[in-house]
Amino acid sequence: MSEPLQGACIVGQSGGPTSVINASVYGVIRTALDNPSITRVYGAAHGIRGVLDDVLYDMAQEDPDELELLLNTPSSALGSCRYKLKDSETDDTDYKRILEIFKKYDVRYFFYNGGNDSMDTCNKISKYMQKMGYPCRIMGVPKTIDNDLSGTDHCPGYASAAKYIATSCMEIYHDARVYDTGMICVLEIMGRHAGWLTAAAAIAAYYGQGPDLIYVPEREFDMRQFIADVKKVYDMHNKCIIAVSEGIHDSHGKLIAEYGAADGATDAFGHRQLGGLAATLANILKEATGAKVRGIEFSLLQRCATHCASKTDIEESFASGKAAVENAVNGITDKMVGFERTTDAGGAYQCNMKLMDLADVANTEKKLPMEWINEAGNGIKKEYIDYALPLIQGEPKRPLADGLPRFANLKKVKV
Repeated sequence: MSEPLQGACIVGQSGGPTSVINASVYGVIRTALDNPSITRVYGAAHGIRGVLDDVLYDMAQEDPDELELLLNTPSSALGSCRYKLKDSETDDTDYKRILEIFKKYDVRYFFYNGGNDSMDTCNKISKYMQKMGYPCRIMGVPKTIDNDLSGTDHCPGYASAAKYIATSCMEIYHDARVYDTGMICVLEIMGRHAGWLTAAAAIAAYYGQGPDLIYVPEREFDMRQFIADVKKVYDMHNKCIIAVSEGIHDSHGKLIAEYGAADGATDAFGHRQLGGLAATLANILKEATGAKVRGIEFSLLQRCATHCASKTDIEESFASGKAAVENAVNGITDKMVGFERTTDAGGAYQCNMKLMDLADVANTEKKLPMEWINEAGNGIKKEYIDYALPLIQGEPKRPLADGLPRFANLKKVKV
């Protein structure tokens, strides 16, 4: 164990928010505030942009009770960003600025809370600080509802989003059966390259109240076969519910959702801005079947629905932030905190923290196992259900005010 560094820490959030990302950052903040080796705790406004722009919040100025409300507050309390650092060998301007800020505030610990691209940012900063010989321990704290970070059994945020999706599918199932007339529903669920989120619809189907058909991007999407699948179900039951990942694509790799993308727009990382898939497929099915068809896009709701958050997810998210600080103080750097699934003596689910090299996690994606998809490519097998059910368990105690959720309201006192 290395000697603890004495100095300040910065924690930032990046990428798309989740309903429990603040539980992770609270794990970092609370643990850091309580650790004598960390002299100051700063929150970066809008991720790495806050470091570059020298906009930091003094987290010690926040009321402890208000900070605790982060456990049940959605989105990114410190603000997020989608800012891609260039390779330092190509352009080290940003890295020099980051080092300047670290020196200015005597920052010896840096914690970055995010997904694939965020771990790439974390990895690049870590390698640059090592190259420059500046002692600073850097840890990645994972989050992503997409559940596609490599090396970890699951990701903070995924379970709560999966629980929301399964719950919403069950509710839609009942609503779609109110009338005695025919109905087809197309449910568009997030998931650019990996089908983890859409697979969650299978939980509802497993209990007999979910989609009839499920399509994920791990398998090529054949439009003619899709129409045939839907017609078969609709002709039999006069109803059909379909769950589709936004990233489904044809045999040529063309995204079906590109038809709904505005002018081929992309984000800062070059990712195509998807959307409109449900409406596109609904129009195609209406023409093919003559039935009443409704397209429903879950959109942002699946990543901010704290009312459906899993207690297991909240507790594990907090634990990941806590573990990041504890390991950094104990001399560990250049790692991301991950989850390892185990069972206790009675066979019950348990989750242990493990550390992974940032270089192994950055810019890699974990796909839904092909063997969990049925042979027809339009459904999910029980192996996924066994994987997901332990993650969505538990109902947290949610603070309320006048019957509405009481979310954290930080003062955000600038340094």
